[in-house]
Amino acid sequence: MLLAAYIVFTYYTAWALLLPFFPKSSPIHDWFPSREWAIRLPAVLLVLGLSAIGIFVGYTVAKENKKKAQKARLRTA
Repeated sequence: MLLAAYIVFTYYTAWALLLPFFPKSSPIHDWFPSREWAIRLPAVLLVLGLSAIGIFVGYTVAKENKKKAQKARLRTA
């Protein structure tokens, strides 16, 4: 996993930070997607990740509240 993280970090760093210093005619630009995706891709991943965390937390809270309500009903019955 560390190797994969290192490769992704190196690729993204070269794509987002080093690519602007090369001329547009350089063949290095062929190795990378458009620079606009260097911003869009992390933004989409961030939104999806935060949404997944929010859904998980919401589901867990709702489940716990349902259990508490059921226990309260059993105590009063």
